Amino acid sequence: MDEQNLIEMANRIGDFFDSMPDREEALAGVADHIRRFWEPRMRRALLAAVDRPDAGGLAISPIVKEALLANRVQLTPAAASAA
Repeated sequence: MDEQNLIEMANRIGDFFDSMPDREEALAGVADHIRRFWEPRMRRALLAAVDRPDAGGLAISPIVKEALLANRVQLTPAAASAA
């Protein structure tokens, strides 16, 4: 996964929802979009990036960071079963 690209995509999603007047609704919108449309590998990589101070050299926007941290449990993919 190209972390830079993931951060850029997440920031574009954040830009869209940041214009909403209701902050809680905007945060839920960011998280819901990422949960519904991003595959598990993409979500894992983005959550790992938000935990690192350097975040791959590209800043994660405040709304995206807040949405990821507030909704981490829902965004974390279930562990793959070793069947």
